[in-house]
Amino acid sequence: MYQFNYHKPTSVEEAQALFKAVEDGMFLAGGQTLIPTLKQRLAAPTDVIDLSGIAELSGIEVRDDRVSVGAFTRHADVADSAEIRRVLPVLSALAGQIGDGQVRNRGTLGGSVANSDPAADYPAAVVALGATVYTASRSISADDYFKDLFETALEPGEILSRIEFQCPTRAAYRKFPNPASRYATVGVLVADFSGDIRVGVTGAGPCAFRATALEEVLREQLSVEAVETVEVPDAGFNSDLHASAEYRAHLVKVMTKRAVADLLKA
Repeated sequence: MYQFNYHKPTSVEEAQALFKAVEDGMFLAGGQTLIPTLKQRLAAPTDVIDLSGIAELSGIEVRDDRVSVGAFTRHADVADSAEIRRVLPVLSALAGQIGDGQVRNRGTLGGSVANSDPAADYPAAVVALGATVYTASRSISADDYFKDLFETALEPGEILSRIEFQCPTRAAYRKFPNPASRYATVGVLVADFSGDIRVGVTGAGPCAFRATALEEVLREQLSVEAVETVEVPDAGFNSDLHASAEYRAHLVKVMTKRAVADLLKA
């Protein structure tokens, strides 16, 4: 990798000041994307700003209808949280499927959501659970957050501080994982908020999105059979060596049906 200056601030304010002061800075969270990118020389920042020294970015706060997770909270901590499993078990289950043990013990919620990898798991939860993304200066609704491939509503230098998830009546997440990386070739989270259905999809397109056509039919009839009536077009879907756009469209329906079946058992 290229030479760079390393910084480890202890507050969000210090981190943001550093970002503004340096020529070309990049924030480092768990490093599961940035470190490989640097090793492959796909990025050459002048300065890397490590956020691991900012205590206020970590932690979990649970209420009966909300779960707030600090941006620097590790995937393993979300997966293992008894409090999250009590009120929002789908989030713990999803976190437990991310990568492998090494990835889950290093990767962070904020790093995943800020990066907006098209095959990441957490974005499906952000979208389907109607989450709110908080920074030091503002809040961003889930429906306004993901913009495109590796593109979000965050401004340059803006640090994601925490994400607040709504707790549905019941929910389920299913994904078709890449056998090597465990990334979601396609992942679907179906959440039932007392009859108001939200469906979040990851892996299929350039970024996570709500499957509104599926939501509409599932609001009328929450069943596996209802999913069969929906046509999922593959226009704009990802197509690569792992799966074609057409196959990903097929997987959206399959994973939705499996998630609905799981949800109905809950």
